[in-house]
Amino acid sequence: MNRKLSGIRESKAANMVLYFAALCITVPLLILPVWIFFGRWQWPELFPSAFSLRALKSMFSDAGMVEVLFSSVMLSACVAILATLTGIMAARALVLYDFRGKKLVSFFSMLPMIVPSASFAMGVHVVFLRMGLGDTWTGLLLVHMIYSVPYTVSIMTDITAMAGDRLELQAQVLGVSPLKAFWHVSLPVMMPGVLSSLSMAYIVSFSQYFLTLLMGGGRVRTLSVVMVPYIQSGDRTVASAYATLFIMTLMIVFGVMEFFARRKYEQAFAD
Repeated sequence: MNRKLSGIRESKAANMVLYFAALCITVPLLILPVWIFFGRWQWPELFPSAFSLRALKSMFSDAGMVEVLFSSVMLSACVAILATLTGIMAARALVLYDFRGKKLVSFFSMLPMIVPSASFAMGVHVVFLRMGLGDTWTGLLLVHMIYSVPYTVSIMTDITAMAGDRLELQAQVLGVSPLKAFWHVSLPVMMPGVLSSLSMAYIVSFSQYFLTLLMGGGRVRTLSVVMVPYIQSGDRTVASAYATLFIMTLMIVFGVMEFFARRKYEQAFAD
């Protein structure tokens, strides 16, 4: 009886912690779209005052906003796809094969997560400038990949270790080519991890400010480069508009990725 009561209390406490965490995340997200339409919301006022459309006018008056949004989405999508493909190949090499220097390769694949970002970014910037990749979309794509690949390798290594290659090898014994065996047997099992890798790489790329500003030299404009100065200047109204657009873009892209991943997963198991 005492154990049952203790379990109920622990469950209630855990639920309260979860509800509090959800509240802390949800409330700021709900405040952002409200703040767009008000010019002043001072503490300790419970409700905002001074209705204003200045944020929307400022955002939509920028003639290049559509181009900035499109460029940000396309850049992050390319980074997510390339980083995930790199993560899949690296994970299969690290998990399924034994070779000399395997631990060293694993360590270097995680290096961008270990080294302070400012130091690493400065080093990459110097190298890329000497290679003629400074202030270019190609350089920006590569530097975003450098910071995204450690996440995809980490996720795909765990997924590959869980999936293994036993079913894939059995399919090859039955005459299926290695590529088809991977595509039709291993990939559907790994799809949740692939989706997680795509999502993580996309978030890392889409939210990069310092690297984009450093490598782009102010010439390459993404949504984060346009948004952050408003946050730093304390213009919460305009910053809220860009932040809301930022979050909505992420949610739409995630919805599309999940749709196609789910469709691939269902088709694979239907066959």
